[in-house]
Amino acid sequence: MLNRRHLRIKALQTIFAWQMDSKKDIRAFEKILMQSIDSVYEMYIWMLSLILDVTEYTSNDAAERANKFLPSAEDLNPNLKLLHNKFANLLKQNPEFAAAVKKYKIDWGFDPEITKTAFSELKKSAEYAAYLNDENDDLESSKDIIKYLFRKIILKNPNIVQVFEDKFINWPVDHEVMKGMVAKTLKNFTFDDPFKNKLTVISQDWEEDSKFVRDLFVYTLQNDAKYNELIAERTKNWESERIAIVDTILMKMAICELLNFPSIPVKVTINEYLDLSKDYSTPKSNSFINGILDKILADLKRTNSIKKAGRGLIED
Repeated sequence: MLNRRHLRIKALQTIFAWQMDSKKDIRAFEKILMQSIDSVYEMYIWMLSLILDVTEYTSNDAAERANKFLPSAEDLNPNLKLLHNKFANLLKQNPEFAAAVKKYKIDWGFDPEITKTAFSELKKSAEYAAYLNDENDDLESSKDIIKYLFRKIILKNPNIVQVFEDKFINWPVDHEVMKGMVAKTLKNFTFDDPFKNKLTVISQDWEEDSKFVRDLFVYTLQNDAKYNELIAERTKNWESERIAIVDTILMKMAICELLNFPSIPVKVTINEYLDLSKDYSTPKSNSFINGILDKILADLKRTNSIKKAGRGLIED
């Protein structure tokens, strides 16, 4: 599921796009931000659907084998254990999953080779042979072959990954979250009753987290000129062209958090944006941003501009 770091990344990406756009429509880009977050959940549902489709391809494979010119006894009596995989069948009957598939109009029929390729790779594996020969068929054991299919077949297949990359522009960032969501789903499906099992939520507390990311995005842009001025006053010896756009955005977002989010400790805010600079800006950005934010923070403290409560009290 999404954590605050990932939400900050989403805000960063959308603010960068807003900066590059001539219209500067905050509300339009706020919708883009929320759609970007929803796309993580959509990616998760597409992945679950692919896993399910691969298990169901067992019947297609059985039909192809039976229609051979000279089918063997094994071809005429294939092992259909994967078709009846307990986890897959519980997922298929899960009302949340069914609703999500309908909402996102998910159908892997646009490229049937994807499912066939994944099943063919699985079928050749020693893990699949062991699964078919294992007499244990309870829910927990049924998850093991699904984990193998997901981690070692689907995520390792370049053609499948390419399909996801083409469909989801933020795959490089979001796929790790999606992997965690699938793993959590496998862990959470513990009931034989499909109505009791729950899909993984996009956030532990979406009401609070959605407010956080919306406010961070909107407040940062609404105060763009003000935050620009704060940064400019402390970078007079720097040519503006030499300061990376991402560095400026990260500093603005950090200032926004310092001034508008009383429950987030100062140290947490500073550390979060310094950490993001390591992944999303230049090699020298971390020390540069740290130095500028230190100066801004000192001035904000002197003017008593930062109001923190509870765990967010400013440390001396």
